[in-house]
Amino acid sequence: MASPWKADRVRSATTTIFAEMSALAVATQSVNLGQGFPDSDGPAFMLEEARAAISAGVNQYPPGRGIAPLRQAIARHARRHYGLDYDPDTEVLVTTGATEALAATILAFVDPGDEVIALEPFYDSYAAAIDLAGGVRVGVSLFGPDFRLDHAELAAAFTGRTKLLLLNSPHNPTGVVLGPGDLTEIARLARQHDVLVVCDEVYEHLTFDDAVHVPLATLPGMRERTVRISSAGKTYSATGWKIGWAMSTPELVTEITAVKQFLTFVSGAPFQPAVARALDEGDAWVEKARLGLQDKRDRLAAGLRGVGLDPVVPQGTYFMSTDVTGLGYPDGVAFCRDLPTRCGVVAIPHQVFYDRTEAGAPYVRWAFCKGDDVLDEAVRRLGALRRR
Repeated sequence: MASPWKADRVRSATTTIFAEMSALAVATQSVNLGQGFPDSDGPAFMLEEARAAISAGVNQYPPGRGIAPLRQAIARHARRHYGLDYDPDTEVLVTTGATEALAATILAFVDPGDEVIALEPFYDSYAAAIDLAGGVRVGVSLFGPDFRLDHAELAAAFTGRTKLLLLNSPHNPTGVVLGPGDLTEIARLARQHDVLVVCDEVYEHLTFDDAVHVPLATLPGMRERTVRISSAGKTYSATGWKIGWAMSTPELVTEITAVKQFLTFVSGAPFQPAVARALDEGDAWVEKARLGLQDKRDRLAAGLRGVGLDPVVPQGTYFMSTDVTGLGYPDGVAFCRDLPTRCGVVAIPHQVFYDRTEAGAPYVRWAFCKGDDVLDEAVRRLGALRRR
C-alpha cells in the first residue's frame, strides 16, 4: 500500500522489477539471467590497483570533480577512441556511476513542465529522474519486432516545450546500436530545435559483429550541445564500484556538478585510480571481453532457439530479447513470474521499460554476461518450456 505522504513526483520511484525477480531467484534457487551484471571480475591489474589504493590510505573524500588522474584518463580515452578532445579540468566530471550522472544532468537542466524525449523502451532510472525533475516524458518508439527508430515519429515528438533529448546507444534493453542515418537525423533535429542531448553510452565498447558505436558528439555542431555519459561498470566488469563520468562543455559540466555535489558529493576514492589505470591500459582486455561476450550471445541465442524462443540477436550490450507469447503466456510479466517456479530461471519482462506497456508486452530480456556453464544450465532448465 502506498504511503499517503508520498510525493507525486516520485511515482516512478517504486520497488523495481529487478528487486522482485532477484528475490524470486534466491527463493527458488533459480539461474538469474535477469539483472545485468557479469559473474566475473574485471582485469586483474585494475583490481590490484584498488587494493593498493586502500592499503595506501586512499579512503577519504576525493576532489569533488574526481581525482585528476582519472579525469585525465577519461579525456585520453575519448581522444584515443573517438577523436574527441575534452579538457580534464573543466569538461570532465566523475560521478557515482552513470545513474548519478544521468540524474544530476536531468535535474540540472529540466524544469517542471519541460518535455524530455527518450527512446522507448527506456532504462527505468530515466523515468524516475525525469519525474523527480518535474519533467514530462515523451517516448519515441524503438519497438519490436525489428526494434528500429522511426525517424518520422522522432521528428513529430519535438515541440516548443522540448528541453532535452535522452539517447541510449548501444540500447538497453533492445541491443540496438544507432546507425549513421539515425545519428544524422537526430543531430539535425537537435540543432533545428535547439535542444540539449544527453547520451548514455555505458555500453560503448560492448558491440558485436560489424556494429560500431559512434558518439553523437562527433557529428557537426553537436559537441557543444551534447552531454556524454559512461562508466567503468559495464566496460570493466565492475558494476558495484559505481564509477561513472559526464563530459561536455565547461558551462554544462559546471551546472551538472552543482547538482551532483548534493546527491552523493563524492564516492569511490580507492576505485578512482584503478579505473584511471584501466582506461589507459585496458584496451586489450576490453577487446578480449567483447569477443567473449559475442560468443556468449551466440551460445544463448542458439539455446533459446532450441527451446522455442526465437531471439532478436543484439548488436550491442549484453542483453537479448525474445517474444514469449507463442508459448501460451499473455505477456512477459506473466511469463517471468511463472518462470522461476516452472523452470528455475529468471528473466526481466520488457513492459517495465515502457510507458506504452502493450508494445513491450510480448518481450522478455535475457542477460548473457554469465559463465558458459551458467548459460548452459539455464538453457537446460528452460527445456521444461517445451513440455508446457
